[in-house]
Formats: sequence, structure tokens, C-alpha cells
Amino acid sequence: MADMNDANGGAMQVDVNLVRQLAELLDTTQLTEIEVEDGDRKIRVARKAAQVAAAPMHYAAAPAPAPAPAAAPQVDNAGPSAPDHANAVRSPMVGTVYLAAEPGAKPFASVGQTVAAGDTLLIVEAMKVMNPITAPSAGTVKAVLVDNGQPVEFDQPLVVVE
Repeated sequence: MADMNDANGGAMQVDVNLVRQLAELLDTTQLTEIEVEDGDRKIRVARKAAQVAAAPMHYAAAPAPAPAPAAAPQVDNAGPSAPDHANAVRSPMVGTVYLAAEPGAKPFASVGQTVAAGDTLLIVEAMKVMNPITAPSAGTVKAVLVDNGQPVEFDQPLVVVE
């Protein structure tokens, strides 16, 4: 154990192995902060969250995702075009959108395509898990509002199906 001075000027015993274990736990759980309290002793381990676009191995050769600021005009449409998004399928989570099962494959849904309820429209990857986003009802794809590899926010319009 290592001695460290506490706020009162006394020596505090720190279990370096515990700190290392907590740091490893941050890495394995993708957390940015963890705190453990045992009586008067409190240990907090934190790290800055790196903004890295993780992609599955079969997407590794795909072009890098567009930076978020470039996507902003597509995200915030509060003007006259807002009614166009009335029937939009929205993202249930924050993640990265993929329009096809793998690079070079045919997109799940294209403008003008007829889809049935439950058909996969696209995939949103979140925390290395591929989440298929499906059509809530049968209809025709009127617009695809996102690009392949684009980061998306919760409740962002993705595809308009009418």
C-alpha cells in the first residue's frame, strides 16, 4: 500500500492493487468513472472518454464516418420541412447507422421501395451491438435521412415510411 496525504494532513493508506483493478474495470465496462467507499475511505477512478467511432471488423474497410457537425443540418429540422418527418422512424438509441449488412451490399431500404411491417430498414450499432431498426408498418420509403456510417442521436429521424 502507498501513503498519501489526506485533506486533514494525515496519512491515508491506498491499496494500489485496488486502484489498478478499478482502472481495469473501467476499461472492460467502458465506464468513465467508478467510485468505491469503505467506511471513511473513498476511492474514485476516472478517465476522459475518448471519442472513437468503433466499427465491427467487416466495416473496418469502410470510409470513416462523417464528423457530427456535418450531420447537424440533417438532425435539426425545425423549419418548414418538419412535417416531412411526421412519419419518420426514429433512432431508439445513440450509435452509428449502417444502411446495409456489410460494405458494398445492397441497402436494406431505398427511396421508393415498398416495405412490410417488421422489415429491416437499417442498423444502429451501439456499444458493438448491431440493432436492426424495423419498419413499424407497411408502406413506401419516402426518404432516407441519414448516411452510412453516420453517428446518430436518440430520437433522430432516420427513415420516412408512408
